[in-house]
Amino acid sequence: MSTSEALTSPRGTTPAPTRRIIIFLAIVAFLNTMGMTIIGPVVPFMTLRYLHNPNDLAVVVAWMVSIYGVCQMVVAPGLGLLSDRFGRRPILLICLLGSAAGYLLFGLGGALWLLFLGRIIDGLTGGNFSVIFAYIADVTEPEERGKYFGIVGSFSGVGFILGPSIGGLLAAVNYSLPFVVATGVLLLASVWGFFFLPETLRQEHRLSSIRLSELNPLKQMIKVFTIPNLRWLLLAGFFYAFPFAILQSNLTILLKDSLGWGATPAGLVASVVGVVDILVQGVLVGKLLSIFGDIKLGIGALVLVAISYILLGAIALIASPLLVVVGVILFAGSGGLVENALRGLTSRVVGPRQQGLVAGAGQSLQSLALIVGPLFGGVLYAQLGHAIPYWSGTLIIGLAIACIVLAIPALRAHSTEY
Repeated sequence: MSTSEALTSPRGTTPAPTRRIIIFLAIVAFLNTMGMTIIGPVVPFMTLRYLHNPNDLAVVVAWMVSIYGVCQMVVAPGLGLLSDRFGRRPILLICLLGSAAGYLLFGLGGALWLLFLGRIIDGLTGGNFSVIFAYIADVTEPEERGKYFGIVGSFSGVGFILGPSIGGLLAAVNYSLPFVVATGVLLLASVWGFFFLPETLRQEHRLSSIRLSELNPLKQMIKVFTIPNLRWLLLAGFFYAFPFAILQSNLTILLKDSLGWGATPAGLVASVVGVVDILVQGVLVGKLLSIFGDIKLGIGALVLVAISYILLGAIALIASPLLVVVGVILFAGSGGLVENALRGLTSRVVGPRQQGLVAGAGQSLQSLALIVGPLFGGVLYAQLGHAIPYWSGTLIIGLAIACIVLAIPALRAHSTEY
């Protein structure tokens, strides 16, 4: 199917040109990721000014990330379900506006509790990527989704490049400035979406109603775990996200403690991740998926992710910038492949009315990883050594590989396309 063709699908999509929708979603993903990553290099330094004991920084930042994860875990399945009921467009716009409000509050600061409140608001409305991926599932055929996930991911990677670099440079002027700019970027995405983003889920194909009890995140998680072929894939996503959550909350601190780097070089490191992500997702994902398929590519990429954690942990023992570059490049390239492989597999095993629910459940499990991972990593970092959180991540990635292996028989019985 050409991306320029208009689709009228029995799966419940509106007759809209796929190319226009995909490009717009890619632009929204770019603006959203740039907004998120602008603040990344600055959060530890913003937090440090409100601490009496600087040695508490790793644990406090871990709690901040974990509370964000709690909020996402609670609301993500409900947001996905609401998008199946009311459509993708209104839920996506609400998420963008909520994130903008959370960034602005964090940037204004004034007290540590206000920083936490900003992260809570962002967490409660931070389900926008699950809705974006549900959009893609609406307008693409199952065998093409990995390619389109990669296209959107490559645009997100551009935001990942520009965001940290801009954030690090703005932080040299004022630590609050990146948050103000991030707020503006997300407001721009919201306005753009309001005027130009079409709805893709027809009224007659939406859920007719939602009971309040169905918004219970625990109930939704139990429901999706009863879907054949899905539970092992969701667990694989969780075990991939767990050490990634450690890295997100801790890498800037590791670079500060081991190499003495501040916000600007940390932002440049994150930009390197974005460059690699663009190259992999924009150029290689489609070709590699056609050669290896989702399962082989996912497992092989997870092995590379495990190796990258070994290298990143070694930075604590060998303060080498070369280790930083090699480790983050390897992680960025392989991580993008893992995410696209898992998204492709999970989107194929459910129908159109469950895409939002499953995307929300996947994000909820990732949010659970955001809760537990940073706390786990923060304690290991403070108590056992700076390398241990990353090396433990290698072992956890082994569990993700095991989950995909366990899913293989059911997946191959379900479809010949794997």
